[in-house]
Amino acid sequence: MDDSDPFAARYSLPTPTRPLLGLTILVVEDSRYACEAIRLMCLRSGARIRRADCLKSARRHLQVYRPSVIIVDLGLPDGSGVDLIEEVSRASPRVSVILGTSGDDFAEEAAIAAGADGFLAKPLTSLAAFQNALLACLPPERRPAGPRELPDIEICPDRIAYQDDMAHVADVISERAEGKMLDYVAQFVSGVARSANDAALASAADDLARARATGSPVTADMARIAGLVQDRLQQKRAI
Repeated sequence: MDDSDPFAARYSLPTPTRPLLGLTILVVEDSRYACEAIRLMCLRSGARIRRADCLKSARRHLQVYRPSVIIVDLGLPDGSGVDLIEEVSRASPRVSVILGTSGDDFAEEAAIAAGADGFLAKPLTSLAAFQNALLACLPPERRPAGPRELPDIEICPDRIAYQDDMAHVADVISERAEGKMLDYVAQFVSGVARSANDAALASAADDLARARATGSPVTADMARIAGLVQDRLQQKRAI
């Protein structure tokens, strides 16, 4: 059930095979590939998922209902997920579990400092790690009773979702991205490419991030990313 609904039936009790049964998880994530990975993990774990792809959309969701868990990507197209984590952690009543997620090595510290209960490092591939991260933050009554076998399953999202992400990057680049939007492109492309094991694109994103950090020209780096993205869009299947 939605935690905010006082008239809903009592939430379903979790089981060893579906340890997240009864939870509604709001995923604030702009990458369709990353969100598809979480959707598959929720499906196998018994949780319901709702998705917002930006801060504005997430705030609309939260005006209507309160999820059991919120997972917030720190790099979003209209701002930092850190700001949303701070808002949700200070709200009353508070969402039971707040998790940050990112592929940035330094993002976990920022998420915890903002009020997150835990952190999911990208790429998200292990079903067991996903379940454990959520269960560790839940109150005892929302956890399955008795022993639980850890599922040694690696989640592989549909590559069509990766192409959707490539189309998103192409749209952003076509709008002559500059300033903070260049930082967003570098962060987004890096996270998605690493999740899909696309080494060439990840390297190009890292070069763009370094150029931005040092104040160097970015024209060549953006052209390289644009070319790689178009190559992937022209393929029937990504990578």
